[in-house]
Amino acid sequence: MQDIIKGVEKFQREIFPARKNEFVELASGQAPEVLFITCSDSRIDPCLLTQTVPGQLFICRNAGNVVPPHTNQTGGMTASIEYAVAVLKVGHIIVCGHTDCGAIKGAVLPDTIADLPHVREWLGHCRAAAAVVKEKRGCLGLEHTEELTRENIKLQLQHLRTHPEVAAKLATNQLKLHGWLYQIETGGVLVLNDQTGEFEPLIK
Repeated sequence: MQDIIKGVEKFQREIFPARKNEFVELASGQAPEVLFITCSDSRIDPCLLTQTVPGQLFICRNAGNVVPPHTNQTGGMTASIEYAVAVLKVGHIIVCGHTDCGAIKGAVLPDTIADLPHVREWLGHCRAAAAVVKEKRGCLGLEHTEELTRENIKLQLQHLRTHPEVAAKLATNQLKLHGWLYQIETGGVLVLNDQTGEFEPLIK
């Protein structure tokens, strides 16, 4: 915790003064171009990965970069998506999964999260992706973790399309969806090709 406090002190003494004008401008509002949905995993830093500055990304994080399908029941993800699309008018939504994802491992081995009822219920939103991998491979084990990570990204993009504001903007070409897979060990980013259904390097 002490390191965190020292970081705040450094920000206030060194970083903020050097960028004061930028923060003064941001204090009156935001206009991000991208809604970035990713995992809560501490190894993922969207701004570091994309080299963006405050004000450029509207970020939503949760275990497994999950987007629950739209229902009439209000939830934090649903409200954030609605606000980002309808009010902030983002032009892009990125769903970014990552390698070695603990949530995905929990979806592979649900017995390991039996004592975590809320986590288990939350990862129910990954169930269809797990079913796809199991159908293709005939079983589901830890050796399928990366494949399930990819299928989960595809599934959450499908869930996004069920949200009314997202569907409306997609229908009028005001919004684009992107599936990313961040590879922690290499720094690489793979992007979903909508035509082939395969993940390809973002940077060729």
